[in-house]
Amino acid sequence: MNTNFQLGITGSFPCNYLPNQEERLLIATDERLHNSEHYGWLMSQGFRRSGDQIYRPHCELCSACKSLRVLVKEFILSKSQKRNIKKNNLFSINISAEKKAIYYPLYENYINTLHTDGSMFPATNDQYNSFISCNVTEQLYLEIWHDNQLISVAVTDVLKDALSAVYTFYHPDYNKHGLGVFSILQQLYLAKDMQKNFLYLGYQIDDCKKMNYKDRYYPHQVLIENRWQTVNK
Repeated sequence: MNTNFQLGITGSFPCNYLPNQEERLLIATDERLHNSEHYGWLMSQGFRRSGDQIYRPHCELCSACKSLRVLVKEFILSKSQKRNIKKNNLFSINISAEKKAIYYPLYENYINTLHTDGSMFPATNDQYNSFISCNVTEQLYLEIWHDNQLISVAVTDVLKDALSAVYTFYHPDYNKHGLGVFSILQQLYLAKDMQKNFLYLGYQIDDCKKMNYKDRYYPHQVLIENRWQTVNK
């Protein structure tokens, strides 16, 4: 892979995840990187996307964000994950290759009810589209239905050897069903069916409650000093 590409660095700004920390991002500004093949390579180097912006934390004084990916073919359910699947076996799963208009009301309700303290509140159509939509690679939308009601959507990027869990939003009335966990488990099953090697879960941040759940899927790999290290339970 040719690595002679242009990257940009943002200025420092207050961290969205850790108090009293400054955040800085490395941005893949080179348009030659904005395709599925190169994005897959960037993911293996610790990058993620938000909309069409591809980035990686590049903070001067902090290295708390650790890119994490689950080894799909070796993944083993824990006892709590088995309970989650049993609890939610009344729901049905549908995979869509297209973003549907019915997704936004669910997203809006999710953000405006459960994330009023976050940077995405209040939800707007423009913000939703700029965050979820992507021209870099193919997306799938893992829908969870309860009878005739759509209760959850997991936005998933498709890469050559992996899937990437981008974002999950669900109906607040189902908050006690652990739909975030259930969606990850369903994405792992989907990745296995598609014969992918990895499911990328984004950044594990141990000291952030919203971002410290991703290391509960074993075995997984964590990118430390540009080297993927396997973690078994």
